[in-house]
Amino acid sequence: MASQEHLDKMQLRQNYRNLWHTDLMGTIQADAPYCCLACWCGPCVSYLLRKRALYNDMSRYVCCAGYMPCSGRCGESRCPELCLATEVFLCFGNSVASTRFMLQDEFNIQTTRCDNCIIGFMFCLQQIACIFSIVAMIVGSGDIQEASQLLSCLAELVYCTVCACMQTQHKVEMDKRDGMFGPQPVMAVPPIQQMSRIDQPIPPSVGYPPQGYGQPYGYPPQAQGYPAAGYPPPAYPPSNYPPPGYPPSGYPPSGYPK
Repeated sequence: MASQEHLDKMQLRQNYRNLWHTDLMGTIQADAPYCCLACWCGPCVSYLLRKRALYNDMSRYVCCAGYMPCSGRCGESRCPELCLATEVFLCFGNSVASTRFMLQDEFNIQTTRCDNCIIGFMFCLQQIACIFSIVAMIVGSGDIQEASQLLSCLAELVYCTVCACMQTQHKVEMDKRDGMFGPQPVMAVPPIQQMSRIDQPIPPSVGYPPQGYGQPYGYPPQAQGYPAAGYPPPAYPPSNYPPPGYPPSGYPPSGYPK
């Protein structure tokens, strides 16, 4: 049941649409000092990255981030710092991969084809080195033994380099998460707003948008074409107004208040 759940997560991870801030090929250029630190002191860097991925809340720590069968069964709740230190030193590869899976699931990050090729090449080289070592032990040939040792050294070198690049990739992604890229916005003091007085023909524009201002107060507004031409009409009111005999005689009627 747990294996099926992990397979479903891996399948879901292939449908993620976000990308890493930098791929594995660009990690050295993105942060070369940290990449060197991760290469020479990988377990310590893995410890710091996992703790940072948990937002420094070790109460959330689970062995291998919950992606391994041993997760939750190692007494993490009693002493999470010791369990994490044991994980990064004894299961270094799993610790790096678990931090990677955590970030991918949190930010919906997919692994690019280039990154998959680099990781796949690392695994294939380790398998080939292991096969050569077994063959050298069986055959007992000195040449094959020497070739297996060269392959083992090459595989270890590639393994350490790829893990260092992966850890630098995780660090850069968390720098992006924590807003460490680019200048922070400067909080400026808002301009002083002034209250208009009734004796001011034009209201102050400090702190307010200038659109629609700049005309004196008064009514009616001095809009273009106001009042309309020809208004009021000439000879107003007409000469025959009111008509003759208006109001009629006897108006108002008696009893109507004047």
